[in-house]
Amino acid sequence: MGTFDEIWDIVRQIPVGKVATYGQIARMTGRPRGARLVGWAMASCPEGSDVPCHRVVDRAGGTKRAFDEHMPGGQRFLLEAEGVAFRADGTVDMDRCQWRPA
Repeated sequence: MGTFDEIWDIVRQIPVGKVATYGQIARMTGRPRGARLVGWAMASCPEGSDVPCHRVVDRAGGTKRAFDEHMPGGQRFLLEAEGVAFRADGTVDMDRCQWRPA
């Protein structure tokens, strides 16, 4: 299995209403310093894919501007539609919404 496929398989497991960080996913693939690789995988996800790329945020719960190039405010809109809570500073409330797989 290719690296991007492995990353996409993990992202598909993030439940509705939860988010994961780039670094968290990198650690889950056994690449603790691979957050940037996860970012490349998200950016390379084919259009119309079943990978919920919008559920991946930075370590502080920030959404990515690169996501918004195609749909301004889109990542936040999709997350809020799934019930993800945001703080007053515009970041995801990671205490409430970070995915913690068993």
